[in-house]
Amino acid sequence: MYRTARLVLRGWREEDLDPFAALCADVDVMEFFPSTLSADESEAMVNRISQRMNDDGFGLWAIEVDGAFAGFTGLNSAASIEGTSFTPCVEVGWRLAKWAWGKGYASEAARESLRIGFEEHQLHSIFSWTTQSNARSESVMRHIGMARRPDLDFDHPNTPNWWGQPHIVYSLERSAWAEYGM
Repeated sequence: MYRTARLVLRGWREEDLDPFAALCADVDVMEFFPSTLSADESEAMVNRISQRMNDDGFGLWAIEVDGAFAGFTGLNSAASIEGTSFTPCVEVGWRLAKWAWGKGYASEAARESLRIGFEEHQLHSIFSWTTQSNARSESVMRHIGMARRPDLDFDHPNTPNWWGQPHIVYSLERSAWAEYGM
């Protein structure tokens, strides 16, 4: 478990499944994803996240705000994506319920995820990407100190309903993290 000024980042619990399913069924939250998820798909995702945490020693943590489940953030070991030169890699990501938007929670949680990746796991670099039109996620990437990498942008090749969807890429190196004391 990790704590920031306002948040708790922790492992997943059984009681997270219903609010996570509601979050993943929200068309606004899932606007830049191929589709919303059913309750079964959301539960399967939590099971995959939990397994990856066990395998990698890091992962996508549940976020709590004042004791309430708000979404997730963390580090994900991303597989190779056809047409990219930077994968496989570790990416930082987040997904928050609408009630948690606009409060800086995503940036606060993602910044802690970067700290964990660079300081506790000695990762060399961490990436993040989103669809070209997702200005909110791009704003988080900028706020947490990541650098825009137009040389790495790609059209997503292997996800149904995302084939050919332009994605933008950001990254941060451990040396930059150490230098600027993020």
